[in-house]
Amino acid sequence: MPTPSHRALLENRTVLKLSGADRVKFLQGLVTADVAALEPGQATWSACLTPQGRWQADFFLVADPDDTCLLLDCASEQAESLCKQLLRFRLRGDVQMEATGMRVMAAWGEVPDAVLMENTISFADPRLPAAGWRLLDVPDTTQPTATEQDYNLHRLVLGLPDGVQDCEVGRTLAAEANMDLLGGVSWTKGCYMGQEITARMHYRTLVKRRMVPVASAAPLPAPGTPVLAAGVEVGTLCSSQDHVGLALLKTSAVTQQLDCGGHHLVPRPPVWLTSALAPPATPPSTPNPDSSASS
Repeated sequence: MPTPSHRALLENRTVLKLSGADRVKFLQGLVTADVAALEPGQATWSACLTPQGRWQADFFLVADPDDTCLLLDCASEQAESLCKQLLRFRLRGDVQMEATGMRVMAAWGEVPDAVLMENTISFADPRLPAAGWRLLDVPDTTQPTATEQDYNLHRLVLGLPDGVQDCEVGRTLAAEANMDLLGGVSWTKGCYMGQEITARMHYRTLVKRRMVPVASAAPLPAPGTPVLAAGVEVGTLCSSQDHVGLALLKTSAVTQQLDCGGHHLVPRPPVWLTSALAPPATPPSTPNPDSSASS
């Protein structure tokens, strides 16, 4: 059976417009994505990090197909602070940044109506094919067919984090939010804020905690509730909707019996996450030639 097409108006999103001749060079040194690689109409997921590689804000970044500007689809509650944070580094660069009045929709299931796609700035969600599409500058006459809660449930089942709901400013590492697995980090571009820590953890496989989809037979407790294994805290519950959610867990705890606020949690890592949760391979031991000779 074909999956019905759903579209939800996201009232909690704001679109920022970054314009000026130096916009690409300016943003390239500040965010995790490769801004210079974006062609008109292409999009990526990206974040601003602290120098220590900790999350500050994340957003979808799209090169406007009809204008010489970049559009940042971000959480409304972070729009003003994100704008101020980025423009601190403007110096004498030809860069301007402002909020737009564009409406944002998320769509999933069957491909949205072709007319709607043509009359909006639309792009496939760059994190996962199953995530669907983002539609910017949606006409006021376009009515949603789903709610924000429906979309929240959709992204939780897929294991997709929502920055303001799942990350802590100045604390969450990009890899803990699985940005390294979901295309939110470029490993080929030059330096950016927080790049050294992010790259070191990636190449040395030092990530000890990750966000993992979880499910329970009962509605989950509030975000921040500790997750326990045999009475020992091994993580924290992040956002949830009804019986599913995300939890920031020690990777070693995913196979254990988990409890959260009296609820039994069942980790449900998707295929794209399973290898990152596996314990690192132990290299085979090499015999010591001296010891064998002495024996």
